[in-house]
Amino acid sequence: MSETFTLYKLIILYMLEKVDFPLTTSQISEFILDQGYTTYFTLQKAISEMVDSGLLHVENTHNRTLYHLTENGSETISYFQNKISPDIQQDIDKFLREKEYDLKEEVAVKADFYLNTKHEYEVRCQIVEKGYNLIDLKLTVPTQTEAEAIVNNWNTKNEEIYALLMTNLL
Repeated sequence: MSETFTLYKLIILYMLEKVDFPLTTSQISEFILDQGYTTYFTLQKAISEMVDSGLLHVENTHNRTLYHLTENGSETISYFQNKISPDIQQDIDKFLREKEYDLKEEVAVKADFYLNTKHEYEVRCQIVEKGYNLIDLKLTVPTQTEAEAIVNNWNTKNEEIYALLMTNLL
């Protein structure tokens, strides 16, 4: 069991090592659960232990959790990558290749909100590419309902909004 549990952790580290962007819980789960490697709860335990041990860095928003590989995580997978069978590595590589655009697009669009000191909600909407902001927009609204609506609309209409802004500003 311990060796198998370690394999799950190595799979996650390998996945994050192969991409140049963070992955969400659902993206990691999609591969590991669809392949039938383990259960959701075991996967969550593996992720939690890696966060606690400093192999992964977590970025939380109201609607998702992003996982980044830390320097320690990168060193760990470089030492132990050979513990992942070539077949599993090929499956991961294929999954990432086939889904790269969708995976990258999902984490490139960010939206979150918080209550500021004036008891208004600040909403931050971003599109990030290769670690750089293409757009970083902050809006202040009076209610949480409005903040949630902006976050939801940004997640579904960001391309349209970005195009509209660029057309009107240039």
